[in-house]
Amino acid sequence: MELTSEDSLRLNVLLANKPQAIRIDESSMTLFGLSERGESRIILNPNCRDDLYLRKVRELLSGHVQGSPGGYPVYLKRWSRMGQTRDDNLEQLLLLGEPEAVVAFTCAKGITDELARRAWWISQDPDNARRMLDNPQIVDGSMGPELARFLLDYLPFETESMVIIESLRLILQPGLISEQEKVSLWKRCQRKPTYYLGFLAALPDDLPVESVPGSMTDHEKAALLPLSEQGNPFAAQLLRIHSSPGQGFISTVLTVIEKPANQDVVATLLDVVREYLQSLRPTGDPDLTLEELEAEADGLCSDAFVACRDAVSRRETEIRSLYLLSGLGYGIVRPVLSNTDAIGSLMRKKLAPVSERLKQLLQRFQGG
Repeated sequence: MELTSEDSLRLNVLLANKPQAIRIDESSMTLFGLSERGESRIILNPNCRDDLYLRKVRELLSGHVQGSPGGYPVYLKRWSRMGQTRDDNLEQLLLLGEPEAVVAFTCAKGITDELARRAWWISQDPDNARRMLDNPQIVDGSMGPELARFLLDYLPFETESMVIIESLRLILQPGLISEQEKVSLWKRCQRKPTYYLGFLAALPDDLPVESVPGSMTDHEKAALLPLSEQGNPFAAQLLRIHSSPGQGFISTVLTVIEKPANQDVVATLLDVVREYLQSLRPTGDPDLTLEELEAEADGLCSDAFVACRDAVSRRETEIRSLYLLSGLGYGIVRPVLSNTDAIGSLMRKKLAPVSERLKQLLQRFQGG
């Protein structure tokens, strides 16, 4: 089955005029083309089933753009979504009328602000927006604020905790939304505590919360500052956590611990705390139980630890606690959660021993 002569002619004219992007509205059987002069459309006139006809249309597009009539290889979905698409054919992906090709485009590392604009014209989808906002080139360009605005407006309609957290992490990147909008989002956290995690992930040292510094003395700060400047991670993290932003971080983490909604929130919170303290454990998640982390912290005797302990001896327990917290991950809740899909109050009840211990560790840094 071939395309109708009218459609074939109009499509070839469109392609001859070098469009920047092509999209297909399958419900209305309409093909749209974007060029420097604006937008054009072709209302298709199928002579067979719509799905078969659209396949023929995409074969024509692929044959013209890529020299292959087979269309975009959607079976490469996993590969392309891992960002393995070559940068030298990105523009071609926007001319195939294939949604999965646009997804592959948004996963690529080499996309530019102009190409992002074209892709967004094709498919204004929240997943595409998130993928593009994970690219620093797009964040720094004119499309960054536009994509962030879309995700901000779409946020009330998101239901999955991990998607909400990721959207907030991306929206809160510097320069994308105003301070007023940031404060407004923060106020929503009281009704939707999951929002706190987005802030913790994006702005651990700049949370919009009023906090006073910890009670560390000037003498202790003076002893730690030279060590911190010399690259001692324990000294740097101890100073950080006793600063006003550090106290805000601790209080916000404690708020989330009180009532996590589900297991994803718990796991993400543990990851956020570990990332905050990653300089103490550059190798990443050790995947240990809480008991194993406590034993490890009790036996800590590295040169950096000893130097920091000797400088502020009364903070030894805090320094060991920081090292323990730097190893948080799913390992500490696996004994409780690995064989259950519990959420809400039942999950929190099962996690109570772990949660209480974490609260004790974190509260050591408040007012002491």
